[in-house]
Amino acid sequence: MLIQHHSAEADTPTDVEAPAPKLPAIAATADALLDAAMLKRIQPEAFSPHALGRLEDLVLQLARVQSAGHLPLDLLVFDSPQVLVFAADHGISDEGVSAVPQQATRERVQQILQGRAPINTLAETMGFDLTVVDAGVASHVVEAGAAAPSVPLLVRKIGYGTRNMVLGPAMSLAQAISALQAGMDVVRHLPGNVLALGDVGVGNTSCAALLLSRLCGVPLADACGRDHPIPGGLDNTQLQNKLEKLSAAASRHRKAVKPLDALAALGGFEIAMMAGAMLQAASERRVVLVDGFVAGAAALVARGLCPPVADYLVFTHRTIDPGHRLMLIHLQVQPLMDMELRVGQGVGALVAWPILQTAQALLEH
Repeated sequence: MLIQHHSAEADTPTDVEAPAPKLPAIAATADALLDAAMLKRIQPEAFSPHALGRLEDLVLQLARVQSAGHLPLDLLVFDSPQVLVFAADHGISDEGVSAVPQQATRERVQQILQGRAPINTLAETMGFDLTVVDAGVASHVVEAGAAAPSVPLLVRKIGYGTRNMVLGPAMSLAQAISALQAGMDVVRHLPGNVLALGDVGVGNTSCAALLLSRLCGVPLADACGRDHPIPGGLDNTQLQNKLEKLSAAASRHRKAVKPLDALAALGGFEIAMMAGAMLQAASERRVVLVDGFVAGAAALVARGLCPPVADYLVFTHRTIDPGHRLMLIHLQVQPLMDMELRVGQGVGALVAWPILQTAQALLEH
């Protein structure tokens, strides 16, 4: 399997002001006439309105995304669905904010590349093409001379992990913009009209909690779930340490309040690339399946940069992370399911895929 490489940005910050990112144009999808026509088609005979509950909302959203022209929508079509798994490491992991060591990122990526991870099974079962993107893993994922992976690996490494945001910004503005553009570029070269996004990265839920707190005004203690330990995760003492470290990072970067500034100061390379992927996919009128807490943080950033992107995002599930529940509330969205997943990788997005196929089937009869 060919491994595609791309030149990396410098791993050190620069004092040169970065140019504003060039974002793709995204059209809002609101269409009252289309909504009325779709509801008329799927309403069961002799049933009261809204008998199909939230399935109706999903059908309408998918129909709006696919209704780009003046011709009336006939059927929902899902063509060449893709799942992208973005992987990166985080300097904040040096502060003991994760229950697993940093090298677990590389190990999990290698499992996917070798076809041994849950996302491999689901991608094959659900008919998705799977690609892994190295956005900034702290080491080489595939060593020289190693056997070629069975899953495509795109190397778009911006740096060998972000910096420790307790000590300084996670990345420079130039790096954040480069990561956004790399995510756009990856999607630009993919076929299909459905994109599922997942992540791998030790410490990235800390970034998600910080971005939730900063962009939505959620108290940091609630965003990082200090009072709600997760089985198999950090204990109470470790959670208190995590809150202290994240509070220190938030205080250091208290002036980073705009989406791009917050992303650079408090985010991660994979979060930035997922945000870019969402923006590009929406500009091409693709359906975007958002996985869990970390992908949700990317959605917060993408929405902040270009609000119409929200029309294209399907939030597939609610994770066990307390912060994710608060994030979905602030986004004012209902996920398709709640299975208390925390595996990442896009697993939840693909588990929810049959619900989208159900919505598709409702318009076939």
